[in-house]
Amino acid sequence: MTKRLFLTISAMLIVMVLAMWMLEKNYTEIAFQTRVIIAAGASVLSGLISYILFRDDRK
Repeated sequence: MTKRLFLTISAMLIVMVLAMWMLEKNYTEIAFQTRVIIAAGASVLSGLISYILFRDDRK
């Protein structure tokens, strides 16, 4: 369980940083608060997908 959460949180942080960087670089006309909301949504969505796909290895 802890490995699954570690991978999920790591993926969320990476997506959040990359989304903020890409939005800052390419879409500077969007307000900062909106960019944060977009990046947070992307992070939550990637976390949900990661949590579902990184299953626990049970035998």
